Amino acid sequence: MTKNLGRKQAHRKALLTNLAISLIKHKRITTTFVKAKALKQFIEPIITIGKKQDMNSRRIVFKKLNEKTAVWEVFKNISKKNIKRHGGYTRIIKLGKRLGDGSEIASIELVEFIERIKIMN
Repeated sequence: MTKNLGRKQAHRKALLTNLAISLIKHKRITTTFVKAKALKQFIEPIITIGKKQDMNSRRIVFKKLNEKTAVWEVFKNISKKNIKRHGGYTRIIKLGKRLGDGSEIASIELVEFIERIKIMN
């Protein structure tokens, strides 16, 4: 299960919902490593449910995200690109430590949407 992230249940749910909506809209976000790991556990089942493309799945995803544009994006774009993938829809990349408090910073991104830059030698 997810960690409590130093918050009560309602605040943690709101935080993960907002992070998930931002990830769906922008395809890549930067946050702390612990929040990125919690977000990965939150968003992966949503994308899996989105692959079913039926009305009940839309209602379940809307209940978790509570925003129409994010639900539309999950069903129209994200789930269609990940139809052959059996999990692992997100990638977490560690970026180092934050200067202010030394917290580990990470970038979380949707795998099928971010083009990897190839470095030529």
